[in-house]
Amino acid sequence: MLELEVLFEDNHLLVVNKPAGLPTMGAESGDTVHSLAAQYIKQKYNKPGRVFIGIVSRLDAMTSGALVLARTSKAASRLTKQFASKALRDQQQRKAKPDQAGAVAPRKVYLAVVEGKLDAEADHWTDQIRKDESAHRMRLSPTTRADSKTAELRYQSVAANRASTTVAVELLTGRKHQIRTQFADRDHPILGDRKYGSHFKFKTGIALHSWRLQIEHPTKRVPMCFEARLPPSWDQFQNELPTQATLRQLTANFIPPHPPEMR
Repeated sequence: MLELEVLFEDNHLLVVNKPAGLPTMGAESGDTVHSLAAQYIKQKYNKPGRVFIGIVSRLDAMTSGALVLARTSKAASRLTKQFASKALRDQQQRKAKPDQAGAVAPRKVYLAVVEGKLDAEADHWTDQIRKDESAHRMRLSPTTRADSKTAELRYQSVAANRASTTVAVELLTGRKHQIRTQFADRDHPILGDRKYGSHFKFKTGIALHSWRLQIEHPTKRVPMCFEARLPPSWDQFQNELPTQATLRQLTANFIPPHPPEMR
């Protein structure tokens, strides 16, 4: 049976490093993050009956990395409000005080390997994104439509070779397949992402990893930052990547390199 790598746990939270290829929840058959997390808690604490695991955000099945789960209904409610923000950066810039249910937006930094060389080492993209039902994928729209939503991100290149560029990406909105769509539409699909036009294979899933995640603890109300190590499928790029300390410095404008609590 597949085992989850646990990054952090307490009475309210369970943070895991999700492997690529594992759905967060809802699969008709086979393991999911939800089922494995429930089994982990049940066995570790010898809990009878059903175990509560709240899904407060998701990663695509093909994406790996840090994923936070709730262990109590109170934590689930407060974390859901955090992740429900439609404009994470705008909310943070307003510095709105969280209400009793919690409202501080999370911050997410992904690492991705995209095909080709990007025009700029760093950039900030804002697009309109919509769902293409017939193709079962997301697409960018040149104009605002009734069925489109704003998709915003910023990236920083951290390594490159002749065929690909590794980027750190901060999501400023949380749209379905957002990173995959915004890079693919600019002719830089994520390595291994055949759905969005990649011409290359990747060992497991696609070359997209949720590397750093900062949230506000649902009961302690303090910022917490988690890092998820890269999976073995990224080994071919390890020699190109800078050290973790350098990566944190390069992305310091995304999440400060030394937040109050880091796991």
